[in-house]
Amino acid sequence: MKNITIRSILILLIFTSCSTGKKSLQKGDYFSAVSKSVQRLKSAPDNKKAVNVLKEGYQLTLNWSQEEMDMILSGNNSFKWENAIQLMKQVNNLARQIRQTPAARKIIADPKTYSSELNMAVEKAANERYNAGISELELNTQESARIAFNHFRIADRFIPEYKNVLEKLAEAKSLATINVVLEAIPVNTINYKLTSEFFYNQVFNYLNNKFAKESFVNFYSPNEAERVGLENPDYVVALQFFDFSVGNTVRREVEEQVKNRVKIESKDTTRVQYKNYEAKIKTFTDEVNSRGILDVKIIEFNGNKLMQNDRIPGSFKWINDYAIYVGDIEALNKKQIELTQKKAVPLPPKQDLFIEFTKPIYDQLTGKLNNFFRRYN
Repeated sequence: MKNITIRSILILLIFTSCSTGKKSLQKGDYFSAVSKSVQRLKSAPDNKKAVNVLKEGYQLTLNWSQEEMDMILSGNNSFKWENAIQLMKQVNNLARQIRQTPAARKIIADPKTYSSELNMAVEKAANERYNAGISELELNTQESARIAFNHFRIADRFIPEYKNVLEKLAEAKSLATINVVLEAIPVNTINYKLTSEFFYNQVFNYLNNKFAKESFVNFYSPNEAERVGLENPDYVVALQFFDFSVGNTVRREVEEQVKNRVKIESKDTTRVQYKNYEAKIKTFTDEVNSRGILDVKIIEFNGNKLMQNDRIPGSFKWINDYAIYVGDIEALNKKQIELTQKKAVPLPPKQDLFIEFTKPIYDQLTGKLNNFFRRYN
């Protein structure tokens, strides 16, 4: 049954791959029909169905394409030349496939190719986008500048450095971009100053990676803002740790008497013997708790308006369990034996504990900042 199913699938795949395009032609999918017929002629140059599809379908494709192009160019839709370019490229692609297939070339000796018409359409399309960008840029808003930037970028893709498009791209980018100063207030305690700066640097690097240079949001440190002469940013993000405690240590000890009765294997099957094992085990738990809160303010610089204020908590618990025992090891269960194989270890440095409790804060903070500023991107 399994072999029959596999064989059926293979037959279906072979049948599908050998399509002559007849069904596509009947559905009016002209480009697909012609393409399939040409592909069939590559492997079977004398296939009559493929020959008939190509003869009938190619002319239908050209007729349909011309009708579509006439309707597109006579309409008032925005960026109509881009649609015309798409049609021309589809026709050119069919011509390339036919020229690369000897059997198809015998049927269609001189396939239609758009050359000068395509060049003209590309210029028209670039001009459409350029003019649309100029119109948006004249509105002189950040939102319209972002739209203008997209138009100029597409125009530049059609014709690199079309007119003064590079200058207009820079102008639109400058007007569209939101400038944000990330003001991180260091922790006053000497022990944690470096670790708090490490946290802030991670946040700053995240934002610069998330909102790269080509985006519409730029983040600056206070020093960078001063260096580039940024006196009036759009927003200031103020970050400050407060109400934090690091390295609160708790040690717990639990002592218990344990017993285990084990059946002894014996050749004498008429008697059942047991052996009793006893031990005294003391389990130690060293626990270090750290926690803190990060205050986050997003301030609109002009007007000093508070847009968002959050307090993000974070915590971290370091635990080390180990045990010692006296008596019979056979009295211990598997978990107790594992604990006796562990030892007391030095408590982690407080700087490391500070970093650990900031990790959940980092995840929440970057998520909040991304949600707030992505609206401008």
